[in-house]
Amino acid sequence: MPEELKGKRIAVSRIGSASDIVTRMVIRQWKVDSEKEVFILQSGNTPTRMTALVAGHVDAALISPDSLHKILATGCCRILQDLSELPLDYARFGGAVPTSLIKTQRDSLRRYLQAIIEGIYLFKSRPKLVYSIFEEEGIKEPAVQKDLHERLAKSLREYPVPDAGGIQGALDSLVHPSARNVKPASLMDVTLVEEIKKSGFIDKLYGRPPKN
Repeated sequence: MPEELKGKRIAVSRIGSASDIVTRMVIRQWKVDSEKEVFILQSGNTPTRMTALVAGHVDAALISPDSLHKILATGCCRILQDLSELPLDYARFGGAVPTSLIKTQRDSLRRYLQAIIEGIYLFKSRPKLVYSIFEEEGIKEPAVQKDLHERLAKSLREYPVPDAGGIQGALDSLVHPSARNVKPASLMDVTLVEEIKKSGFIDKLYGRPPKN
């Protein structure tokens, strides 16, 4: 249970990193005070955090989906929460460019976004292709490949338009006081991805309109 974390040591890569921010968001979601009720320790990247967990130097850590099977195989740990199942809005991944490029390099950016959208389509619809890439990364067990593909595929949106809630979540995680006055809409430009959708590019990939 989440309350079991009170008084425990939780590893992140470094203070202020994505793993630190997401870990604190999850802890707040569980109604645990990340400043007073747990100890956040800098431990390094995922392999280092896994080593610390196995050795018992820390009690919990955020583990990336592609490494989850490795830590479970040690028998040292159990999954406390699948983060994809939590109602969290946080724009951890996205494409960000200087505003000027949207005007001066618009066609290049459109083609870049089309490549991203097509990549999402291939990931979702061609699991065998994805499995072959997993194998190159050393993930060879069929059951692990299938589970990892399903976990990641459901988090990828067919129509990857920027999400105001996710950007607000990222702004809320910043300590700079000015971040509180920034509106997500001021950081978003949806015109390019909307143009791609209206062109029928996504419909052609899936043979239907995108689901989101």
